[in-house]
Amino acid sequence: MDLRSIVAVVVIIVVQLLLIRPVGRYMLTVYYKERSRFDAFFGPIERFLFRVLGVNPNDGMSAKRYVGNLLLLNACMCVPVFVVLLYQGSLPLNPNQAPGMSIDLAVNTAISFVTNTNWQFYAGETQASYLSQLMLTFLMFTSAATGMAIGAAFIRGFATKKARPGFKKIENMGNFYFDFVRSITRILIPIAFIISLVFVAQGIPQTLNGPVHYTTLENQSATLYIGPVASLESIKMLGSNGGGYYGQNSANPYENSTPTSNAIEILLMILIASGFIYAYGVMVGNTKEGWVLICAVLVILSAALIINMISESSTPALSGLAVNQSAGNMEGKEVRFGDVSTAQFGAWTTAGAVGAVDSMHDSWNPWGGTSLQAMMMLNCVFGGVGCGIINILIFVILSVFIVGLMVGRTPQLLGRKIEGYETKLTVFSFLIHPFLVFTGTTLGVLFAASQTLNPGFQGFAELGYAFLSAAANNGSAFAGLSVSPFLNYSIAFVMAVGRYGTFILMLLVAEVFLHKKIVPYDLGTMRTDTWVFGLVFIGVVVIINLLTFFPILIFGSLGQALASI
Repeated sequence: MDLRSIVAVVVIIVVQLLLIRPVGRYMLTVYYKERSRFDAFFGPIERFLFRVLGVNPNDGMSAKRYVGNLLLLNACMCVPVFVVLLYQGSLPLNPNQAPGMSIDLAVNTAISFVTNTNWQFYAGETQASYLSQLMLTFLMFTSAATGMAIGAAFIRGFATKKARPGFKKIENMGNFYFDFVRSITRILIPIAFIISLVFVAQGIPQTLNGPVHYTTLENQSATLYIGPVASLESIKMLGSNGGGYYGQNSANPYENSTPTSNAIEILLMILIASGFIYAYGVMVGNTKEGWVLICAVLVILSAALIINMISESSTPALSGLAVNQSAGNMEGKEVRFGDVSTAQFGAWTTAGAVGAVDSMHDSWNPWGGTSLQAMMMLNCVFGGVGCGIINILIFVILSVFIVGLMVGRTPQLLGRKIEGYETKLTVFSFLIHPFLVFTGTTLGVLFAASQTLNPGFQGFAELGYAFLSAAANNGSAFAGLSVSPFLNYSIAFVMAVGRYGTFILMLLVAEVFLHKKIVPYDLGTMRTDTWVFGLVFIGVVVIINLLTFFPILIFGSLGQALASI
């Protein structure tokens, strides 16, 4: 751990904070304003897409109709990708001669990418054709746009009813196709295109030519697998997807070539998610509340970063030997990044529901592994694009409700009373995550324990991490698991329910808030735009989640850490 690396980490955080306001303001123009200076360019493209889809973008939807259209479109995108994966061996654009995937692997992969999880039980460079990689890249755009659309609709439910000059009047949850198409045309494609060019300049390949065969200095034949990597890499990070072109993900130099590309990837991970929090603050008529939430989740993220940095600064197993550990724990890490930058990448990728990795997480020390899992357990530290603000508001509602119980008052949020119906839906939304993790891990121990490649604490951590990553729609892996039909199907189920279950319940909550009467604050109301509420929010998030998931931690990485003391 050296001073230059720490300065680089601080610079990235400062740049991240500086980007929040401009990104959030641009997102406001995309989803909520009547007109934009970009309408002349994007308008004709969007009107063409709406005609192709056969929809009226100005047709307001209820929460049920919004979710129904979302599920229908996602299913229509998932099926053809599944078919391509299944028969890719007989389809064009397959210069590396990748065979068709098995049914269970194709199901897992298609559901993984359509849910924005991007869990990978395959090595992309050898087991996926160029056509498959392009189809999966397509899902990276559409799955991110789905999350962004639901996030935009969710914010409408909590928005203030006061008229704003230049903003559309909010009377319903909006139109799914309007939000979905604009997410792609005005946010994802423009930014991803620019970042792709930057990545190409950094040495990341972008080509449809086949693999390169060459002879090494030892006179051995070898194959270099390249393809449309830069385009996949940009949307992989921007859209909180995380699925890599190569099996090594961002640890591979052709996905993440330099410290500069590594820093850009870190910045992209929570770029859109943080913009949504800012947009929420503006739409509810209280930008201060948005910044309180940004600061609160940044405090949690910073704590995870510090734990990671300390954990990976040395290797305890070598402490009794005459070994220079100034470089930190470099097992499973890339020397071009170092331990500090890798610690930041790990914190950001698990907090932002991205799932990309620039190191092998199963090679981290136990405390670092515990921190990585804790970020996915919280599942609301910035979170994924769109869905992150939903998970944050789950804990805002729970925090206000708990404080209301403590002082004996009906809890209020943004001037609306929180009553039984929306409280139950919020609690059920919260419980989906731990229910899927515990059920999946329990069944995994019963039916897939032999698939773990390590014994004891490490083996349990590998299994628990897999279902935790799937339920959080993160997609990163602890490694150490061999593929099996049971794991393919069970993880696919967890990914689907973890994604859509929360969407459905919380959009219903937002619709309830949309139609609630707003009453003025009084002296007994717990305001949500103060640093006191920020501390309450942090306490509720950390205590509820870590107590809920303690059994998973104590039998895995945390147990391993405590056993080594």
